[in-house]
Order: sequence, then C-alpha cells, then structure tokens
Amino acid sequence: MCSHQPTCPASDTTAPHVVVARPEQGWNLLCNGVIVFDDTGELLPDGSAVAPRRKPMGPLAMAA
Repeated sequence: MCSHQPTCPASDTTAPHVVVARPEQGWNLLCNGVIVFDDTGELLPDGSAVAPRRKPMGPLAMAA
C-alpha cells in the first residue's frame, strides 16, 4: 500500500501520509495501513489497537 522507499513502518504514524480521509466519521487511513482516529487511537494492520493518548483536562469553568 505504501509507495515510499523504504516503506513506512506500521508503528510510525508521523512519516506516512493520508490516503483516505473521513473527517465526518473521525478517521484517516494512512499509506502504511494504519487507521488513525480523531481521539488519537489507532488500529494497526495486524488488527491490534493503540489506546487513545488523551491529555488530562484542567479544571472546568462554571457559568454564574
């Protein structure tokens, strides 16, 4: 699927480029076969999943 030489490693999500974008569904398919979700989770070509890397939220503001 990846036409880069050498091919992009499946575990690297910074070098591959997007080949299919579905922003309305919240995911992108990269040229190395990885599906990246808007919440930063990933599905790798071997079927394994990478959990989202969410940043802790600060205190929420309250309306008066």
